[in-house]
Amino acid sequence: MTPRVEHDLLGDREIPADCYYGIQTFRATENFHITGVAISHVPELISALAQVKKAAALANAKLGVVPPAIAEAIAKACDEIVDGRFHDQFVVDVIQGGAGTSTNMNANEVIANRAIEILGHKKGEYQHCHPNNHVNCSQSTNDAYPTAFRLALKPVLDRLMKNMELLQSSFSRKSAEFNDVLKMGRTQLQDAVPMTLGQEFGAFVTTIGEDVLRVKEAQALVLEINLGATAIGTGINAPAEYTGLVTKYLREITGVPVVTSPNLIEATWDTGAYVQISGVLKRVAVKLSKICNDLRLLSSGPRCGLNEINLPPMQPGSSIMPGKVNPVIPEVVNQVAYQVIGNDLTISLAAEGGQLQLNVMEPVIAYNLFQSVEMLSRACETLAVKCVDGITANREHCRKMVVNSIGIVTALNPVLGYEQTTQIAKDALATGRSISDLVLERRLISKEKLEQVLSIENLMNPKFFR
Repeated sequence: MTPRVEHDLLGDREIPADCYYGIQTFRATENFHITGVAISHVPELISALAQVKKAAALANAKLGVVPPAIAEAIAKACDEIVDGRFHDQFVVDVIQGGAGTSTNMNANEVIANRAIEILGHKKGEYQHCHPNNHVNCSQSTNDAYPTAFRLALKPVLDRLMKNMELLQSSFSRKSAEFNDVLKMGRTQLQDAVPMTLGQEFGAFVTTIGEDVLRVKEAQALVLEINLGATAIGTGINAPAEYTGLVTKYLREITGVPVVTSPNLIEATWDTGAYVQISGVLKRVAVKLSKICNDLRLLSSGPRCGLNEINLPPMQPGSSIMPGKVNPVIPEVVNQVAYQVIGNDLTISLAAEGGQLQLNVMEPVIAYNLFQSVEMLSRACETLAVKCVDGITANREHCRKMVVNSIGIVTALNPVLGYEQTTQIAKDALATGRSISDLVLERRLISKEKLEQVLSIENLMNPKFFR
């Protein structure tokens, strides 16, 4: 097919005839070979851009600044994009200079050329529907792009919370299953006092549940948008009624209760919401990684480690050591956590790098934030399905470690006092004898009282004895 020729302020370029994007997108593909990841990698962002452009077209038609027929064609093109069509035409790199202008123009050009076809003309015949004059009417990259970014964050955060709740449910089932498994608790990797494996897993349930609430709280921040701010927040080139009307249409199109920021100048440069969301994601990552560290320790061995639980074997663990099986699922979640923590630093620096009336670093914020959410979401699902659901307990081994532990002497503190129990613990460690044997040999308390204090029931659900 013969390429079409398009023109911009830098001159003419040939554009492949079958492409829906135009000259500005084409220049961006030449300029930004950074990640090798196109913006189409985040379909939620592409759909959100189309929803913003549809809302703008409807508002502009209502206010008489875009002809109704053109606005209708734009709206139809946007609906097709939301339905998943033409996403392959969103080709600019996710990290780009220009504060997202290339992303915005990629959307404007694809929508314009599809609208031109809907109107019965050929791609590139911009007199019928222009990327800037019609699709971008009453907008700037500086309000359209961040609004789409915020809209796109909502469904991916919803997906993250769903998978966090899936993981929470997996731990909850195991907590109930392991409720009667007596084991040794540890602090500083040293024997502490007894507990149940169910209690240990129950703590995982609680910590994940707390973080679901934190994500939900942070998600609410994306509902405040700056659509209508145009270039810097003054609303230049947009009708006076546009801001309220376009936000109303956007709520109707998306079903998301977005609201206009009370100060559009502040909202146009402020990236605090992204910083806070990223901080919450880092919190989730840190706590998930801690849980995975615990799973790796508890399953260590099988004969020369703690060996309290068994993780489901997922694959052979060594190219040289026969029979070795590694805790690959917790390990991969650890690595996701490290990436999310690093992304948070990038987002913090990019947010700080804003200057005057705009933060031009928003593309790298978007890239890292979407990556963090998606990786955490997949990590939670993977950990639940491929690890937690298949965990089993080595019940008898756990019980024997408690019975033979020095740590159970703590239960005798209220009865014998700290000094005496310290000496018993020291002697038990030196001689290899059990706490019970030493207490009975020294006739410190009756056998009946000792059995009561050190009973399995009392070690699992401690009562106070004197």
